Amino acid sequence: MTATASVARTIRGAVLNEIGAEAPYAKTRPITIDTLTLEGPGENELLVRIEAASICHSDLSVVNGSRPRPVPMLLGHEAAGIVEEIGSGVTDVQVGQRVVLTFLPRCGECRECNTDGKLPCSNGSKTNEAGTLLDGSEHLHRGDETVKHHLGCSGFADYAVVDRRSIVPVGEDVPADIAAVLGCAVLTGGGAVLNAAKVTSEDSVAVVGLGGVGMAALLTAIGIEPREVIAVDSNEAKLDLAREWGATAAHTPAEAVEQGITADVVIEAVGHPRAFETAFKMIGFGGTLVTVGLPAPGAESAIEPLKLTARAQSVIGSYLGSAVPSRDIPKFEQLWREGKLPLERLISDTITLDEINEGMDALAAGTVLRQIIHFPHNEEATPAAHLATASA
Repeated sequence: MTATASVARTIRGAVLNEIGAEAPYAKTRPITIDTLTLEGPGENELLVRIEAASICHSDLSVVNGSRPRPVPMLLGHEAAGIVEEIGSGVTDVQVGQRVVLTFLPRCGECRECNTDGKLPCSNGSKTNEAGTLLDGSEHLHRGDETVKHHLGCSGFADYAVVDRRSIVPVGEDVPADIAAVLGCAVLTGGGAVLNAAKVTSEDSVAVVGLGGVGMAALLTAIGIEPREVIAVDSNEAKLDLAREWGATAAHTPAEAVEQGITADVVIEAVGHPRAFETAFKMIGFGGTLVTVGLPAPGAESAIEPLKLTARAQSVIGSYLGSAVPSRDIPKFEQLWREGKLPLERLISDTITLDEINEGMDALAAGTVLRQIIHFPHNEEATPAAHLATASA
């Protein structure tokens, strides 16, 4: 379904044209920076001027083909910006508010939406896979070609039109960089700690995989001050960071397994079958493994199921940290405000939109946590109402 555009505008955005291109992407350049037409918001939608967006493995997973999506697609889902226009049906958000874009909208009507975050919204999942907004609308065009939306957001552009259920307002004191990482890394990693595992001060916690999501889980766990926080990664530089941030121990996967290190709660944040196996071996007696990583389809792990019974262990899958964004983003926002969740530490670099392919290479190499793309108010993104009827 194509939305009825009130006003369209030209924008500049990062469009993925092919899935599974060979790396390095700086050479093959599967993502191009294009001028597109963005139709105005429908009744229950908003126009957001993007201020900051960060590159996440969920973006990379579309580029490398492990999470196939329809193309061409305007990428980006971890982003924040200012509301510039609202549809007639939106009554609880004001023009001028800063908002976080969230990549899994919750319709509030399906059975899954009544599970308090345990299950992802079925309608949101379907439209994410189709590359549309939650009501099925499409707002992006490159000439005569329709460009798909990434996870209901398409945040790697000057402006985005999103469904009201794909945003959460935050306070004016929250910088755009911090607001951006709240929408995915923090919801996923921090949500696994608070929602799925329900970590308390009496628990020991291990985090396997210190990417952006894993580090968000680590920071959240440290803020709770459990008995012990153990960091596990093959990258020594990340282990050093974890120690500096307050982890009580840090080990490579081989060290953790060889030394028989276990924890009450283990968070697996890699999305690789070998990482899952490491995390499984680290579950303590009566402990719980929460896996938030997304392996490639068909990937398999080998575990010893006897331990689940004999040691009373549990394995929990947690999508988006079992979060309800409208409920949980304000919680993390307040933890940041109180100094208990120093999210600035997750931001390891800033890049330009034109460096997006190089940014994907850096993320694939594991040398960065979150790279932020800034979108200062861009004079190129101007109203283009005359294009609305041509592209509708």
